[in-house]
Amino acid sequence: MEYTVKQSVKKIGWTIVLLIFVSSCGLKYSLSGAATTAKTIQVDLFYNNTDLGPANLGQSFTNKLKDYYQRNSSLKVVQESGELLIEGTIVQYSVAPLAPVAGTSAAQPSQAALTRLTIGVKANYVDTKEPKNNFKDKTFSFYADFPNDQNLISIQESLENKIFDQIFLDIFNATLANW
Repeated sequence: MEYTVKQSVKKIGWTIVLLIFVSSCGLKYSLSGAATTAKTIQVDLFYNNTDLGPANLGQSFTNKLKDYYQRNSSLKVVQESGELLIEGTIVQYSVAPLAPVAGTSAAQPSQAALTRLTIGVKANYVDTKEPKNNFKDKTFSFYADFPNDQNLISIQESLENKIFDQIFLDIFNATLANW
């Protein structure tokens, strides 16, 4: 019986050590998730350089990117003289058919069952604290598919938000997480 008590105490002890180790790793990660000592970021306007994109696409992208940094980091978004600077251009806004489906007759030729909206941006990043982290003309893009029987105009905003969320994550990781 004494042997079983010793085993139980050892198991509890190791469990406590493991929990302390795991929680301290988690604490370290959450405190140092961003690989910078900067306190401010400047997000300049991303210009819309596409033929198909809505006129307000650049402004919408820029505002939502600022919000993303405010929500997901402790950085303060500033209008000028930021310790970090990100800017760029929206270079792709394309709609392409996918997944063709055979037509039922010669009068009804094959059609696409899905359509893909793709958005791409080129970004420049300057880190005044760690210049080795800088990059220029790095491309980030993502897409969303939707059924061909849906009108793009009616679902455009939700598709753009879905695509933006992934691009923001990729930009955030490339700038602050150094991925």
